[in-house]
Amino acid sequence: MAFLNWQRLLVALPGVLVAITFHEYCHGLVALWLGDPTAQRAGRLSPEPWAHIDWWGFLALLLVGFGWAKPVPIDPRYFRRPQRDMMWVGLAGPASNFVMAFVAALLLVAWARLGWGTAGIAGAINLVVQAALVLNVAFGVFNLIPIPPLDGSRVLAGVLPGAAARALYRIEPYGLFIVVGALVLTPLLTWLDPLRTWLASALYQAARHVL
Repeated sequence: MAFLNWQRLLVALPGVLVAITFHEYCHGLVALWLGDPTAQRAGRLSPEPWAHIDWWGFLALLLVGFGWAKPVPIDPRYFRRPQRDMMWVGLAGPASNFVMAFVAALLLVAWARLGWGTAGIAGAINLVVQAALVLNVAFGVFNLIPIPPLDGSRVLAGVLPGAAARALYRIEPYGLFIVVGALVLTPLLTWLDPLRTWLASALYQAARHVL
């Protein structure tokens, strides 16, 4: 089982920290750009991983490939156009994960072309970068599920009519229970697997073209 395999945990750990940290940092950064200083004032506009870790979400991402971080505080009253701006703030987190996954893909392609090998220390580093690619894709895809409080709900609300967006936000107090229920009662992660696999492969192929 994954949680008994300490070698797998060590390989996954850097990717998990990168995924969580840049995801939440980019939420706060985009909110600041759009006029909301709440995250900055709360000390959450930080590249420090410990500022963003929710320990249960951290363990879930480390062990089973999906999870969550401590939400960055956002106050939409600072935004000029709250519905649109919340969409951009929500999109920033998953987008940062896909960017980091692409960076990992670039490193893997460069690694292969430089012939640095996959044995010993070089092999261990290669596995860490592979895990970073997979985990960032997984974190980004999971957070795009359009159920509050996941980021996909912010993106969906940004393109819905005002009344429909408000109705979506009204289920937020129950959203976590809905997500957990979907994970327990349906093969949700299995349904997401083809998308995660396709996206990881597409990013790797794009990195090959770039290099």
